[in-house]
Amino acid sequence: MTEVKVHKTCADRFVEEEVSGDSLVAFKKTDILDLGIKHGPAVKIISYLESLRDGLQRDQFPAYVENWTKEQVHQWLLQHVNAYSKYAIRLQEEDVSGDCLVCFKKQDLLDLEVKSGPAVKILSNLRQLSKDQEPTLQPIPHNEQKEAPNPIQPEVSVAQTVASDPAEPFNTTEVQADKMLGKKSGKAQQQFKKASEEKKSDEPKPQNFKARRKETMVVNCLHCFTHSYTLQGLTLKPFSHMHSYKYLDNFNVYFISCTLLLISSVLLVLPKALTLSVLFSHITFIFVILRFSQHLLSRDKKKEANQGDKLKNLLTCGGNSLDNYDNMIIVVNKSSPEQVQYLKFLNKLKLFCVLDFDPDSNTQVGLCHSYRESRWANLHTPSQYQGQIDSVIKNLNLYKQTSWVFCNGRHDLEGDSNKELNYWNWVRKSCSDVEQLVSFICNPEVLLHGRSLIMFLLLSPVDSEKDPIFETYRAFMKKTEEEMIIHICESQIYELSLSEVNGTVLALRPFSESSERLLPSSDSSFVVLKNKDEDLLTALDILCLNQCENIYEDNSPEFNDKRTKVEEEFYRGGKVKWWNFFFCDKDKQRPFIKRDKYENLKRMIRSELRESKEMCVLLNLFHNPGCGGTTLAMHVMWDLRKEIRCAVLKDNSLPMTEVAVQVVKLMKLENEKPCQVLLLIDDSKETENPYEICNCIPQTVESYSNINVDKAQSCKVIILNCVRSQNPKDSYRRHNPSQYITASLSPEEQNEFEKKLNELRETHDTPENFYSFMIMKSNFDKKYIDDLVHNTLENFDFSSKNAKLFSFLALLNTYVTESEISRSLCEDFLGMKRIRWQEESALDRMEPFSNLLIIDRVEEWGVYEGIRILHSSIASACLEEFERSHSLKVSDITIEVLHCDLFFSIAVVKKRFMDSIQQMLIARQQKKDGVVREPFSPLIDKIHSEQGRQTVQQIFVKASSRFEKSASIPQALARYLYIKEHDFPEALKWAEKAKNIKANPYTFDTIGQIHKSNLRSNNDRGKQETSCNPEDLNTNIKIASNAITAFKKAQELANSEEEPEEEAVDESDDYPRKSYNVKGYVGVLEIAFLVFEILSRLPFFDQRDPMKKTYFQSFLKKAIPITSVYKEDNERNNIYEEIIKEHERFLQNLKTEVKETFELLDCFFTYIKGRNSEFQTKNHSIACDLFKRYERRLFLEKNQADTFAGILQHLDKPAEEIERITECYAYLQKQHHQLNDKKQKTKETINCILSNIVLYLLKPNSKHVKSIDSLSDLLSTTLQDVGLRYPFPDPYYLALLLFWPRTTEEDTEIATYVTAIRNSTRKYLTPLFQKRSTVAHLYLGKEKGLKRLVSKPQLDENFKKMRRETLAQLWRNGDIFKDKTIINRLQRVRGSIEQGRCLPIMEN
Repeated sequence: MTEVKVHKTCADRFVEEEVSGDSLVAFKKTDILDLGIKHGPAVKIISYLESLRDGLQRDQFPAYVENWTKEQVHQWLLQHVNAYSKYAIRLQEEDVSGDCLVCFKKQDLLDLEVKSGPAVKILSNLRQLSKDQEPTLQPIPHNEQKEAPNPIQPEVSVAQTVASDPAEPFNTTEVQADKMLGKKSGKAQQQFKKASEEKKSDEPKPQNFKARRKETMVVNCLHCFTHSYTLQGLTLKPFSHMHSYKYLDNFNVYFISCTLLLISSVLLVLPKALTLSVLFSHITFIFVILRFSQHLLSRDKKKEANQGDKLKNLLTCGGNSLDNYDNMIIVVNKSSPEQVQYLKFLNKLKLFCVLDFDPDSNTQVGLCHSYRESRWANLHTPSQYQGQIDSVIKNLNLYKQTSWVFCNGRHDLEGDSNKELNYWNWVRKSCSDVEQLVSFICNPEVLLHGRSLIMFLLLSPVDSEKDPIFETYRAFMKKTEEEMIIHICESQIYELSLSEVNGTVLALRPFSESSERLLPSSDSSFVVLKNKDEDLLTALDILCLNQCENIYEDNSPEFNDKRTKVEEEFYRGGKVKWWNFFFCDKDKQRPFIKRDKYENLKRMIRSELRESKEMCVLLNLFHNPGCGGTTLAMHVMWDLRKEIRCAVLKDNSLPMTEVAVQVVKLMKLENEKPCQVLLLIDDSKETENPYEICNCIPQTVESYSNINVDKAQSCKVIILNCVRSQNPKDSYRRHNPSQYITASLSPEEQNEFEKKLNELRETHDTPENFYSFMIMKSNFDKKYIDDLVHNTLENFDFSSKNAKLFSFLALLNTYVTESEISRSLCEDFLGMKRIRWQEESALDRMEPFSNLLIIDRVEEWGVYEGIRILHSSIASACLEEFERSHSLKVSDITIEVLHCDLFFSIAVVKKRFMDSIQQMLIARQQKKDGVVREPFSPLIDKIHSEQGRQTVQQIFVKASSRFEKSASIPQALARYLYIKEHDFPEALKWAEKAKNIKANPYTFDTIGQIHKSNLRSNNDRGKQETSCNPEDLNTNIKIASNAITAFKKAQELANSEEEPEEEAVDESDDYPRKSYNVKGYVGVLEIAFLVFEILSRLPFFDQRDPMKKTYFQSFLKKAIPITSVYKEDNERNNIYEEIIKEHERFLQNLKTEVKETFELLDCFFTYIKGRNSEFQTKNHSIACDLFKRYERRLFLEKNQADTFAGILQHLDKPAEEIERITECYAYLQKQHHQLNDKKQKTKETINCILSNIVLYLLKPNSKHVKSIDSLSDLLSTTLQDVGLRYPFPDPYYLALLLFWPRTTEEDTEIATYVTAIRNSTRKYLTPLFQKRSTVAHLYLGKEKGLKRLVSKPQLDENFKKMRRETLAQLWRNGDIFKDKTIINRLQRVRGSIEQGRCLPIMEN
């Protein structure tokens, strides 16, 4: 193709694909790209084709332009067009030389992902070249050798290219930088030039590199440091464009995390983009190149000597420990068995993942197989890294275990999909998956803002750019933004063999720690904890008996420095570490403070291990936040580590079954006989999860081992459950065995803290500034804390960034336990450029508040650093000070947090912060009874009490817009509106919104609860109203129907979920997650009983009328329709009838539904053990109360004991019946606090008194009979409540029975009750008594108390032998009272009858 003049390899591709002329004319640009031809030549070929095909004249450009190489095009774009470097790099990668560029149209640039603006600018500048003079192009410095400049020459080998290319000098930009940097910079530049010249002269000629695998290497390193930082749309320029270079003088090659490229052959030629290579602000590229040129080595050997130290500096950022890196990623190709033996240092690295291009890596001689002999790695493919980031992390167990990703086949597995692919097939089939994998790794949400090391480990030759390794490298480069590039410097390392590299890395800390970690075993022996075993126990942080030993030489400067740092961090307010106990053990004169409960707790643990017959025992340690509960638990665990295997649960959210499996594995590790285990669960939210572990562990032992649980005395697990509590003493009383510790020191403890302060003064300059320690030493003195806060906040100005951030931390740390804001997020908020890894940089910017702040390492989503206030009491005191001295309320701070856009963009560290904000708004504390929780979070309670609905609703509405995918916020607002404000329509609107976001049992239950509250409110109002509105009945039935529908749906969803899905902090109703179970059933029952109560007040269902009550029961039992119910014929009743007819099916199904639901709940509570015992206790209590009321009332109705007259009829029935009736009324009396119907309460109280009287007469020794005093008091209270105008004579009849004066007493009140009974009888019973005589059931006897009451059946007992008819005649004519037996038993009352009234006269 001499006319077009493309590279020979391009022409060869057309020949290989049999492209003839008649085929070529049909080609489009995409067809040429599909041949693997780069974009530049493809555009040129198509341009020439179109000119020939259409007979058009191509645009003319100066000859010098068409002679430009792709490097010169790159230079022109950067130096004259001022295009972004990423666009210049992109064109260079696509072989866009000058003769190709002149053929480009705007669409061709857009196809290369160049934006429209730069594309138009490039083409405009290109056309302008025809009018201007030839521009001067300055070479751009780079660290790889220049490629062959002539595009029409046959392609030569890469080795020849490297050997023959001349080195290029610096460009003008670098020269200008030299002037600004001064002599140091100039000197470095001269060294760079010199090195480049020497490299050219000493470059070896092409040879058979495959036959020359030597272990000597040259390390050629690039340190790239980045700083791109964007705040509110403003992008800061790179350092090269700034006026000040003051920071660069402080730079060295060890200031940030690195990307390390190890290459075992000179055959790798890195792309031009390498000179601008950087991933993002926390990752930088360093390249280490292995070469095999002996004469080059001998020259460089004279040049530099201590290469081992230099390599250590590169890997440790100038320190002596690999702990500088939080995540390490390895990209590796094919290895040989000889090399694998020198790669053991990989076992010691914190590997996040390995991208392996060796399909034999997991075979017997491969690198993966070697690694997995001593460490654990999960085997994955690139396609598994697609999807939601948090889902991928969870599914692949990232951060917890190494992920080994096979990027080009696996020969240890069968199948075509596991075969190794050549380059072209790999590009077609696998490249996109690997690119997505790289995109995942480079996402800031994955590597977070820690320090990361990416290592390209090339163990076999790469002799062409057409290699998957290059494509992978380019994939990393595509994630680079030009704005993130500041500076590149060069350093070289020579003369280390691969075995020396291996040994050098292995010697770095923390890997000089004692080679073996030890665990206690049976019979006072010890076993080694292998790395691989520890890798598998991802849920546990295992405490070894030789923890922290042999890392520092005792009393060495490093040892003392470490001790000082650890002590200062802890006593300031940091979390306690095993190092704290280790250092105190080393110095017996300065022991760790033992709290008073230390010995008790240790004694309890040993006692349970020795005496308990249970395999798993739960010990609860309840403590106030910030009083040292966790420290006490860890102190006890440290001192028991040589007796029992100890571990801390890392993640409380893990499934308890999984935790149980790992605990059992720890129990059996390296020993046939199981060992005892002490597991610390720190600050679990509720005590149910540990109970679940206790249940799981015995099952796991039986399922996963051959241990005989009954015989294995050593097979015991003690769970030390360390729980934050606002009321530790109350929690302690409810749980056994348990211990507690409060925010109050005993005199002995105060003495120990005073002694420790004196010790700290000997080793620390100002221990009085260790505020967390000083707070405890002052015995949590409120005045000390307030004075400290007041002095610190004296010049507080909420308008400043640091003051706002401090107020955010105060709010968060007060209302959310274990909360912090990530350091990177704080730096972003403060507008800081992350240009150096300065540990205190963020704290420096937080002056003058930084003395109250500390940086913690957060072990979540890998590792990141978070900033928090030293102590929770300081945080809460800050909020008080804000309001007291600066008129800043917690609501103001909350609204400001929600207003800040920065906090609510997508990122993992931001997600944790967002979760904390959400938890602050909705998480509720348990009440003192420990069974139910407070209605709202403490923050919302405070804002409501101070500012009311408007502010609370404003906060929730704003939060709902921030947490658009969370149902918890609108759900919490709905609860607030119906509970606090009784605004049911508005509450329902927000509950529906929550349900639309996530339809789960909780959101549907909230809808049901709103309807229930609305119905209950209407019912209570209806009881107070004298007249009823039929439309209210219609409204209430519709509300009840909607409520039951919601509760049924909630129950249906709860039943259909094997495991209710986990959603962060989505526990905003009256139950914790995974504990819904039967709440829906209980809700249905509550609604049904409310409906029954509402219906019972209708005129034709009035429960006070036995006949109407019978109609009501018959209607509910579907025995009669509403039309058959007798009722007065009036307009109101007719409307009621029509309404009930409309809802008849719903209403008549309620009774059956109640019965079936009670039967189901009876089975549930009898046979099923609830997950959350405290919550199920509440559910069980509600259900039982409803059931008992339902069951007892059914019993009373069935036995005609629900009326006063019905109870009197039991005077001549078996005593067992009235005993059961009395028991029922006693229960109903206890439930009266839940009963809103005052009339029903009075009626049941009166019946209760009478049932006691009847029971006494039939069975005086029954345990259910109340004393005469109790009954008299109850009746007196009732009489006061009802007054003297009660519609029925029942209470006054009881007054005559209980209060009738004895012959020696004078009681003027009895006349009042006589009048009252006469009035009530005359009004309601006279029509029934006309022309009828009354029946006397009880008579006044001569005894005291209840004994003075005599029933007619008791008197009849004296005349057993008399015929029934004769006895009846005696009663009718009054002759019965002439009998001596009757005269002796009854009390005679004298009086007269005047105008139909009986007037008794007291004998005294």
